[in-house]
Amino acid sequence: MCWSATADLVAGTGIAAIGVACVARVRRARDLPLAALPLLLGAHQIIESVIWRSGGGPGPATLAWAVIALPLLPLWVPLGVLCAAPPHARRRLLFPVAAGIATAVPLAYCLATRPVTAEVRGHTLGYAIDLPHSAPLVAGYLLATIGALLLSGDPVLGRLGVLAAAGAAVCAALWRLEFVSTWCAFAAVCSVVLLARRPQTVTV
Repeated sequence: MCWSATADLVAGTGIAAIGVACVARVRRARDLPLAALPLLLGAHQIIESVIWRSGGGPGPATLAWAVIALPLLPLWVPLGVLCAAPPHARRRLLFPVAAGIATAVPLAYCLATRPVTAEVRGHTLGYAIDLPHSAPLVAGYLLATIGALLLSGDPVLGRLGVLAAAGAAVCAALWRLEFVSTWCAFAAVCSVVLLARRPQTVTV
């Protein structure tokens, strides 16, 4: 993943297949957004394989990748966790949800008003968009995504949060300019742990 078009395509297809399996196991409608996370992240990697094959640059695939990576994930993850969380954990999850909204809105505005381009940098892809106040946006992004998983009270989600946090630290240290791309790939692979999450029984 992130190393070539073929790697992204193979990884994305496998992760999306796991996402289909997670969705098929769902017994409660409110678990669907969270169960579909590997499906979304797998599709994200498949889109990136298209960007690889086009040699980077702007274009529909680059924009679609950026929409998922930037405004969609910081909304999807905390809202999905909130929907699936037990009642006692929901109040504390409002904080990462609020961080996700506060992060997604300016990111969506930037994508709507400014160009985004991809550049092949060796075995990684870098994405360029002019983001004002990037440091607080990154902090809000990580709080929304990783914070929601860590605060979920679910051991499988907590494990995913720890893996995603470790991946963020490694990607930030090794690939400063390609952080978003490499961390999204890492998170996609880590999301397969959701297959270990037990389906919740429907109560009436």
